[in-house]
Order: sequence, then C-alpha cells, then structure tokens
Amino acid sequence: MTEKEFFDFIHTAENLKNNTRHSVTSQGRPESVAEHSWRVSLMALLLEDEIAGADFNKIIRMCILHDMGEAITGDIPSFLKTEADSAHEDQVVFRLMDTLPEPQRNKCKALFEEMLALETKEAKIYKALDKLEAVIQHNEAPLSSWLPLEYELNQTYGKEEAERADAVIMGLRFAEIERTKKKIETEQA
Repeated sequence: MTEKEFFDFIHTAENLKNNTRHSVTSQGRPESVAEHSWRVSLMALLLEDEIAGADFNKIIRMCILHDMGEAITGDIPSFLKTEADSAHEDQVVFRLMDTLPEPQRNKCKALFEEMLALETKEAKIYKALDKLEAVIQHNEAPLSSWLPLEYELNQTYGKEEAERADAVIMGLRFAEIERTKKKIETEQA
C-alpha cells in the first residue's frame, strides 16, 4: 500500500467522526458514526470469551468497517432508511474498497460481502451488536431527545438479529429492553 492510498482512505474515513447519527449521547450532543462503530467494536471485544465458536477477530473487523459507507452518504436513521438507501450505501462501500490495493481490497470486500449475506455466525453477531448498541445509546440519551415512534422502536429494534445471533446477546438485549421500559416509566412521570 502506498502512502497516498493509505492516507486517501484514512482521510475519507475521517468523515465518520464528522457525520452524526440520529442518536445523541448521554450529554445530549449528536453521536458521530465513528463513536457508534467504536462502541460496537468494543462490545465485540468484551464478548469474545462469552460466546463460543465464533471468530471475534473477524467480528471486530466487521464492526470497524460496517458503517464505512456513511463516510460518504451520512447516516440515515433506520426508521427512514429505504432499501434503495441501503443499496446505495453498499455500493459506496465497494467503491471505497476499490481504492485500496491488494490484498486489502479483496480482504475488505470479502468481509463486507459476508456481512451483507448474514449467513455466518460472525456476521449475525456483528449485526446483532450493531442494533443493540443503538438501543443502549438511546437508553443513555435524554428521553426528551426521543421521537414518539422510538418509545416502541427501542423495545423492538434488533430483536430478530439478536435471536439469530446467540443466547448471550439475547440476554443482553432483554436486559436493555427492561432498561428501556424503566427509563420510559421513570422519565415520563
């Protein structure tokens, strides 16, 4: 990899620090895409010894790369994102990966294709963690930042992904949903 190829890709990735998500932090400031990706990666790191039979090196790589397209497209909240939006974001990711030399290009593309297929245990775990992190972040944010539809969405978001991933993630999701219910009950009063 040349210095130019390295820096071009890294400079594009810097947009993930600038592009914000719909979620806000516990202090009420917009969360960046990079912050979300970092915490999804941290969640995977912490679960490595909790879930047997999965390649967590691969899962962490998936978590790091999963929102790379948003460096170009920005974030679109899940409740507004269309299939066309998702397809466009995926195309952007492949175009970004095409700027990398070999072997990084093929490694990243193969990993992203595995993520999109959602057939391997690793892809299912990454996807469930991605959804779970969004629920956690909403629970950490002030309730005043929630849209009316999020009262229900935060209790249902990522359920299917967690069920397909692993019992450990299902347990974590269940605990977080209980936190959602308590937050709504406590902060609405």
